[in-house]
Amino acid sequence: MAVISSIALLVTEYRGSQLNALRMSLSYVVDPLKYAVDLPSSLVNRASESLGSYATLIKENSDLRDEQLIRQTQLLKLEALEKENVRLRALLENSFKLGEQVLIAELLSINTVPYEHILVVNKGTHFGVHPHQPVLDANGVVGQVFRALPLTSEIMLITDPNHAIPVQINRNGLLTIAVGSGQLNQLNLPFLPSNADVRPGDLLITSGLGGTFPQGYPVGVIDEFTTEPNKLSAGITATPKSLLDRNRELMIIWSNSTPVPLISKPNNTEPTTTNTHAPADE
Repeated sequence: MAVISSIALLVTEYRGSQLNALRMSLSYVVDPLKYAVDLPSSLVNRASESLGSYATLIKENSDLRDEQLIRQTQLLKLEALEKENVRLRALLENSFKLGEQVLIAELLSINTVPYEHILVVNKGTHFGVHPHQPVLDANGVVGQVFRALPLTSEIMLITDPNHAIPVQINRNGLLTIAVGSGQLNQLNLPFLPSNADVRPGDLLITSGLGGTFPQGYPVGVIDEFTTEPNKLSAGITATPKSLLDRNRELMIIWSNSTPVPLISKPNNTEPTTTNTHAPADE
């Protein structure tokens, strides 16, 4: 009966369109069944795609976050390198202005307790460094080499209480001595009389006396002060020109034209430029 009914329906369909209305009516019943049968498979596929996309998005998000962190770190390093480049360029420009042989040294450590202002740099006797050499930054005098070791050197800052440097006022050539105060932002001028021709803002430069610091290097600027006629000394102070608390690179100076090797040497022989004069603070 099923076969006969099927053949009859096929013949009727082939000869005319009498069954179209019946087919359309039956589709309202059959199509939902098709969707119902296909629904589990469709849900499984969609869930699998969603989970895969979610995992992919999580991985991409994690990778992008890591990449962003790496880029930010690189930018920080680039910023630090840019600032270092600016500092080195300033040192290089000033080394040409000095007209003397210089050696760039990098800061290793700093000791700024009130009674001692000492820096340690990464250049020593293997690079020709010797005691009493003047040390500068891009702005002015920093100090002098206090102790030279094979691979490192200790530098006494001009603000060290045990340090004194002969200076002169650039405006009128008045000679005096600047003594360290124990503070990184102050020098004392204890030997100026109260009637000295000194004005706030006057530039102090090295006088060349004492043999340690060549003449003409900026040392500091006179601070505001009030004169007291009843006192013999004026109690004048000055602010150092060099950035004593912000230096990473320093210039060690040779004050004559004798070549000094700037590469490591197998022995600890010192260059012929060794200064035999006593430092100003001694």
